[in-house]
Amino acid sequence: MLERKGFFGSNSSTPTMSESTSDKWNRILSGTEITGNIVSDSNLIIEGLINGNVTCSGKVHIGTTGRIAGNLSATNAEFEGSQEGELSIDNLLILRSTARIKGNINTLKLNIEEGAFFEGACVMKSPVSSTNFAQSVSFE
Repeated sequence: MLERKGFFGSNSSTPTMSESTSDKWNRILSGTEITGNIVSDSNLIIEGLINGNVTCSGKVHIGTTGRIAGNLSATNAEFEGSQEGELSIDNLLILRSTARIKGNINTLKLNIEEGAFFEGACVMKSPVSSTNFAQSVSFE
């Protein structure tokens, strides 16, 4: 971590290239409406309305006031709010009891709490495996 002097003698930190962005969060607050696509390398908290597609290489958390009118592609996602569009989640998708999803889901792992609403098809991807099924097996 590099430190630099800011205004009025305050210290602020600038991340170095070797630091991870997994602990960094972007936040779209309730009452905010964005029209257009969002692409992020950092995690996202969505409490407002997104009219467009969201692509994130981290985790996306959609709060109870959050809504996406478009497709979502992320590594992990947790829904308390709503979405109308396709969901493509590389690892874990959690639908909390207040979640409202209208669209198809493609994910590796899915956790749905009682009370969550989901309308669409779901495809569960198989994990990448190093097992070689082409090996010959004999039973004696």
